[in-house]
Amino acid sequence: MTLWRKIERDVHDTLGEGALWCERDRAFYWVDILAPALNRLTLATGAIERWDMPAPLGWVAPRASGGFLGGFRDGVAAITLDPLTIGERSDPEPHLPGNRMNDGKADRHGAIWCGTMDMAEEEVSGSFYRLSPQGEWQVVDTGYTVTNGPAFSPCGNWLYHTDSGRRTIYRFALDKTGARDRQEFIRFSEDDGYPDGMTTDAEGFLWVAHWDGGRISRFAPDGTRDRSIELPARRITNIAFAGENLERMFVTSAATGLPESEFDGALYEVDAGVTGLPSGIYQG
Repeated sequence: MTLWRKIERDVHDTLGEGALWCERDRAFYWVDILAPALNRLTLATGAIERWDMPAPLGWVAPRASGGFLGGFRDGVAAITLDPLTIGERSDPEPHLPGNRMNDGKADRHGAIWCGTMDMAEEEVSGSFYRLSPQGEWQVVDTGYTVTNGPAFSPCGNWLYHTDSGRRTIYRFALDKTGARDRQEFIRFSEDDGYPDGMTTDAEGFLWVAHWDGGRISRFAPDGTRDRSIELPARRITNIAFAGENLERMFVTSAATGLPESEFDGALYEVDAGVTGLPSGIYQG
């Protein structure tokens, strides 16, 4: 039985990422980091829209005040759509012009968790940050090659974050003020590819995209692999649950560095058989 379907559209993503369900808009959003562009799929109609962006965009998160906060190459900025407007950047790394934002999400307390990385993927210059609702940057961890995730446990006690270059997923103890006590949680083998974007389901299991692994995998709260779902794209990048009951799973992929195909860079809907958790909303 096929557990996935490819969403038909006119363009494929160079580097699809930043999967997000926005309950306010009843729409699934994702970015094409390198295009750069922001995509929207309205579930009720199946309509897909795409906005060109002025700089590489790693993620968006809904804001309580309206619109979105977006993680650009040179910091975060407010984004509104219809018409498109982009505010001034807040950059935690003005001293590292070779870095860019990669992946990020809002938590249940209204803060943003996001990571940076070297655009050339050569320097170990990435860091993991928390942006408070008051707009204050906090360095959570440093020394990353490619930051990815993050994801949050349903109980709110655990934060998962990845250094894809090291094939390692970390787990942090989490509360409303920050994260601490980093532990190695899951390490991918060479056959697994690299852990990329992640999400958690309502049962507390962690879903991880396999870059250069062509699949997504579900891991139990103790880190053991529960199951995997194969996909026809090689570079799977991110995962999010969507829909009124969070029963629909969407998966992004990348075409960068690969021969042209109908599958790489496509968006997929996957029958995961479980439901997800509501997306966080940035309160700043």
